[in-house]
Amino acid sequence: MIVELPWPPAARGVRSLILVLLLALLAACSSRAPQPTEPPSPVEQQLTRQMQPMTWQDLPGWRQENAVAALGAFRQSCRRLARRDGWAAVCRDAEALDPLDSEAIRDFFEHRFAPYLMANADGSTTGLITGYYEPLLHGSRRRHGPYQTPLYRLPEAWRDDPDARRPSRAALRKSGRLQGQELVWVDDPVEAAYLQIQGSGRIELAEGGTLHVGYAGTNNQPFRSFARALIDRGAITPGEATLDGIRAWARRHPQQVDAALDVNPRVVFFEPRESDPRAGADGPLGALGVPLTSRRSLAVDPSRIPLGAPVFLATTRPLSNEPLQQLMVAQDTGSAITGAVRADFFWGHGDQAGELAGRMKQPGQLWVLMPRRRR
Repeated sequence: MIVELPWPPAARGVRSLILVLLLALLAACSSRAPQPTEPPSPVEQQLTRQMQPMTWQDLPGWRQENAVAALGAFRQSCRRLARRDGWAAVCRDAEALDPLDSEAIRDFFEHRFAPYLMANADGSTTGLITGYYEPLLHGSRRRHGPYQTPLYRLPEAWRDDPDARRPSRAALRKSGRLQGQELVWVDDPVEAAYLQIQGSGRIELAEGGTLHVGYAGTNNQPFRSFARALIDRGAITPGEATLDGIRAWARRHPQQVDAALDVNPRVVFFEPRESDPRAGADGPLGALGVPLTSRRSLAVDPSRIPLGAPVFLATTRPLSNEPLQQLMVAQDTGSAITGAVRADFFWGHGDQAGELAGRMKQPGQLWVLMPRRRR
């Protein structure tokens, strides 16, 4: 039995003060939300609900992957990432690696990164993987002989209002309004049309040397597929809707080529791009601002996947069930590349790359690699 003794009159005020303080302390403890012991790093703040933490054993084909080429592509990314919080240390570690030691490179990725499986808004983890490439054309700085198809600079007067809708391809071609804006002349109108779809490429010049060209703007007209239009009117079969197939059709029907290409009202303008021999990669510049690496660079949705991050891809080769499972690097974007599980595989340059890119529409999964925090 506990008997409460009466407090002396002089102590009653102290007792009341202690009770008030205890009640205030208990109220504060009960209302305050638990605080994290350590704030998330800047890199971890980029993680979204559409990134599910996984283990390296969950990546199909990871142990068979030779990540030597991927390390070179990631080092390209580090030319931009090393300036960002959360990436500097891992980029320093990447530079210290022997670039030919595949085991050490695999260990580096396993110990310095954590894999996250990308998921769509509906929770599914499979999405569309397409391909793109850098066209290789033949041209001249002056119009002569076979070089009759112009690639245009963006008119200077249009730069002041870059969002204004300009006349269609057909209207511009027939009006002559772009006369004087020719950047270079090429020998194949179909290849020039594919170059406009890809947005960048290289041109072997009759005068000697190679001219790299990149996207400078458009006339802000919507894109319409001339290949689809040719299929719809029965001019080609779906199997012929490739660069080689449409080029063969154009050789049989040279007088119909301009009208067929005019189905697409969009015009893409180009500007010269200087290649950097010190860069260690010979591809066009991607959205990250570094050269792309053939078969190791991906175009992604940068609102879902941080540009510069390594990404493990599990898909199949074009028009086959042959697995294509390898480490890539997110270094580019594209207007059609939207969503968490959506990517465009950069195949390189030239006709073979173009054929692979044009045929690639495969289901696939993506694991984004994010730097681990040092403990």
